[in-house]
Amino acid sequence: MSGMVLDLAAVEQAHTSGAYVKRDVQIVRGDGARLWDVDGRSYIDCVGGQGAANLGHNHPAVVAAITRQAADLISCPELFHNPVRARYQADLCQAAQMPRVFLCNSGAEAIEGAIKIAQITTGRSGFVAAMRGFHGRTLGALSLTWEKSYRDPVAPLLLSAVTHVPYNNIERLAAALNESIAAVILEVVQGEGGVHSAEEGYLRAVLDLCRANGSLLILDEVQTGFGRTGWLFAHQHDGVQPDLLCVAKSMAGGVPMGAVLMGERIEPLPPASHGSTFGGNPLACAAGIAVLDVLQTSDLIVNARSRGAAALDHLRAHLPDSTVREVRGRGLMIGVELRGKVAPVLKELQSRGVLALPAGRTVLRLLPPLVISDDDLWQAVYTVEEILSHVS
Repeated sequence: MSGMVLDLAAVEQAHTSGAYVKRDVQIVRGDGARLWDVDGRSYIDCVGGQGAANLGHNHPAVVAAITRQAADLISCPELFHNPVRARYQADLCQAAQMPRVFLCNSGAEAIEGAIKIAQITTGRSGFVAAMRGFHGRTLGALSLTWEKSYRDPVAPLLLSAVTHVPYNNIERLAAALNESIAAVILEVVQGEGGVHSAEEGYLRAVLDLCRANGSLLILDEVQTGFGRTGWLFAHQHDGVQPDLLCVAKSMAGGVPMGAVLMGERIEPLPPASHGSTFGGNPLACAAGIAVLDVLQTSDLIVNARSRGAAALDHLRAHLPDSTVREVRGRGLMIGVELRGKVAPVLKELQSRGVLALPAGRTVLRLLPPLVISDDDLWQAVYTVEEILSHVS
């Protein structure tokens, strides 16, 4: 069995694009917050599908919804009405308190859609984004992304009028606004950029500046949406309502899906101004309905807030200053900024049965499924503590 799987890993490596640096593990099964490799070894999953597994792996409600829908209808473009799509659009808009939604297939697609909607709505072409911000790898989204190693190899990018300003610095943002700015785009918590949260009052001040300047506020909640930070959407913690809200990752329980939610200030789009072949397909919509139902009828979101706070408090109290600069996060989105590189820590965690993510070269990121058991959550926390207490 192992020999055959090693051959299959080699086959995958031979035919993959080269864009991914793969870890030396082959995952074949998942259940809740646990993953298993081909040799039967179990891992606590703090990668969480890179944020796409808030309900864990193979959640029974999502599996049942997909199974039922797959037997009825999988593909149905928005050229036609569809009752499953209609129900999901209504549920999602109600949950976000926004009247309309454009459905697509990924976070990057949602960002691209928001760019177009902002330009169509305002008649402007400029954007303000944040240093350390990450919004995707397609060319428009890359224009808004800060990390130069992603952007430089494919320059020039599609959007030339993008100004990047320091996150949480309202004075610098105000100075960047002018009559050419269609929108300001921000993450509520910068994920790839190191798990930096918006400071109290920052997003409200940004929204006020946008209103005064005639610009829109786009919030990127691709990673923070659907319970991750202890709120259904992270901006609810800050008491603001964006003009455009980009979501994806966990919204359909692991099935590819994205969306741009449109606020009251956004008029319906002109016919044929945007589109997506697979966007709003009934299979993804059925999964999305199940996800919202689970999140809104369970204690998972409230528990993410309290359990995440407990984990953050413990790590802040017990990790040594000699190896750790800072512990940051909201809910079950945790970042540990190290004084050294994160890669060796990730490797050691994997060897001890915990899978985790980087957020840059020096930040350890934990995104456990919201369904993780207390035993698994604290085992992961204690494993991080043990490794970082003995890093030389």
